[in-house]
Amino acid sequence: MDMFSKLTTLFQQALETREPSINLLESFVDHWKGITNYYIETTDETKPAKQTDIPWRLKQMLDILVYEEEQQESEETGPCMEYLLQHKLLETLCTLGKAQYPPGMSQQVLAFFSKLLTQIQQPMLHIINVHRPVQKLIRLCAHPGSLTEKEEAQFLFVICSRLKQDPYVLNYILEIRRESPIKKSSSTSGDDAGIQSAEAPSPEKGPTSPLRGCPAPDTLQSEQPGPSSSPRQPPNPTCPSNNDLIHALIHLTKSQKSRVALKAHESLSVLVNLPKQETAACLAESTSLCQLLAGRLCELYSMVPSSLDPTNLHGFPQIHWRDRFSQGCPEKTLTFPGSEHVVAFLGWLDYCDSLAKEAQKVLSVKLAKAIHHQWLMAVVQPQLLQISEAGILVTTALLSCIVRQIGAPALLDELVLFLLGEQSQSELRMDTESHALRYQLIERCDHISDEISLSTLRLFDELLQKPHESVVHAADPEPLEESVELEEDPFFTDMYPQDEFNSSEQLLSLPPRQVEQRQSGQTRVADIVNSFLCLVPQEARTSQHVQGAGYDTYVHDAHELFKECTAFSLQWGWPESPKAPEPLPAGSDFYEGHFLKVLFDRIAGILEQPYELNLQVTSVLSRLAVFPHPHLHEYLLDPYISLAPGSRSLFSVLIRVIGDLMQRIQHIPNFTERLVHIRKQLMALEPETLTDHVTLLKGVIVLEEFCKELAAIAFVTLSLEEH
Repeated sequence: MDMFSKLTTLFQQALETREPSINLLESFVDHWKGITNYYIETTDETKPAKQTDIPWRLKQMLDILVYEEEQQESEETGPCMEYLLQHKLLETLCTLGKAQYPPGMSQQVLAFFSKLLTQIQQPMLHIINVHRPVQKLIRLCAHPGSLTEKEEAQFLFVICSRLKQDPYVLNYILEIRRESPIKKSSSTSGDDAGIQSAEAPSPEKGPTSPLRGCPAPDTLQSEQPGPSSSPRQPPNPTCPSNNDLIHALIHLTKSQKSRVALKAHESLSVLVNLPKQETAACLAESTSLCQLLAGRLCELYSMVPSSLDPTNLHGFPQIHWRDRFSQGCPEKTLTFPGSEHVVAFLGWLDYCDSLAKEAQKVLSVKLAKAIHHQWLMAVVQPQLLQISEAGILVTTALLSCIVRQIGAPALLDELVLFLLGEQSQSELRMDTESHALRYQLIERCDHISDEISLSTLRLFDELLQKPHESVVHAADPEPLEESVELEEDPFFTDMYPQDEFNSSEQLLSLPPRQVEQRQSGQTRVADIVNSFLCLVPQEARTSQHVQGAGYDTYVHDAHELFKECTAFSLQWGWPESPKAPEPLPAGSDFYEGHFLKVLFDRIAGILEQPYELNLQVTSVLSRLAVFPHPHLHEYLLDPYISLAPGSRSLFSVLIRVIGDLMQRIQHIPNFTERLVHIRKQLMALEPETLTDHVTLLKGVIVLEEFCKELAAIAFVTLSLEEH
């Protein structure tokens, strides 16, 4: 009796175990039939889908599928999922969504697909009865005037998220066809190829189960059939239409609904970040992703009005693409005409920059080159080379914002290549052909229009802040002849009496410990610093009349800037000490290079130039002098460097400026008092009043500060070099 009772109990438990599975399938089928019966029985074709029982039945079907998967102890597909796949329910739903019957059905279908792909854990996209309806549904997304943008954006985001888990199915979703390796081998072994073709599994004819008998992930791409290509040409993978996943996402990034646009941005970021080198190569070579991103950049750039006031772009904040979708977005704080277009353009540029940073190298390089050719070369270069001064000003100011925005190495490579070219040899005089754009930009640093010069110098200042070797490429120096030293320069000897310049008075800002040390290295640094500090004559100095304006205020900034520039150049292979010069070839002379020549010409005119322009010229030279290349330090910071006849160094140019200043001082009464007054005006310590010689006086103030800054840079850089 006990045995019979035990058998009865076991039989009952077995029935209870199987019953939920049977009931689940019956319930699942009943809900599906309830949906299909609606189309047979309904007579009201205008009733919205959300007012029918279709949304409820779809939810019940989804809940059953999720529950069924949770109850499965093995990786086998449950009966409800098998029913959905074998009877092509997703295909039918996609058709109903496309028909928009009842009204709003597409919204229900998109939501069902999104939840299904999110909540089912097992891989699904490689199954033909899943990825085909998914492809069809993608084609229904991102059409003009769509009322389901929210659901479309969520659906596409889910697709990209699933691709992150199963990147090998990217070809299926994008419908990319590649030449089959089987057909490729047929030209060499026809019989063997035929056998392989017969045995090779095809995902489009394979089993509907996501687990049983499906091809291995690593072989899916190579085994996908495709049209054969001519034996003379390499296989050309193609993307078939303009309504695929990528086109849809690019379209949705333009949505006026910020949440939709943000979701589309995030989806593209996920797509670009897909793992595996093969996936990145597929996106780079077999899709129009890079061209579409660059095309959108051109589109937004063209919307920036040419009537912008360039002064509104100076100091324009760096835009982060995510900030545009937050409540404190920059568009709300910048109110000048056209600011919204500038923010939109720079926001997309920052987005492209972030994609280039995140993507694998093959995709990052492809995107950067697309931006170079489609935008920089085709759109920006003609604007930079135009004749209109107003157009030059706007384009150059905007380009400074662009340089500030870019940080991805691949994109920075292309930007520097666009602006400066790839020449690495020493420059020749009047070389206008090696890179026409670079030559024009450098020439504009000494333009007849001070506004254009100022704007172009700001552009180079931004470039010098980028960690790219080509921006500060220092070629092997031209050999220098032993010649007359600077102490024999007539301006130098006439300006300072012998006992004044060689006096041993302590420098205010050098620590006593440094001054007391008599080592040769420390003595050399002190002499160089002293040379710059003593360069400006006593009657032209104003620091002692204003608190907190001493030389030591520049030392900290110089130290921080030197650390930054040193971090840039660690991987550039710069020498630690200057190379010895070789004899000059007959008939040749030293050439400092086009850029330094123009900067030296500008410094030579510091007493006649606008104050803002002088500040910018000295800023560029100071940053150049900080870079830890021994030849730059020798040429820009060593007052005692030997020069060939007719050559200039920065110190020799400054000496001649001081000589000119000493002559002008003789003709300006109360010169020192006026100079101090102008300095206090610039510091907002006194109200502005009209006075003569304002440009000259401001130039002297900039000159004094520049000499102190150079002294600080020399102290920091040369002291560290000595150690």
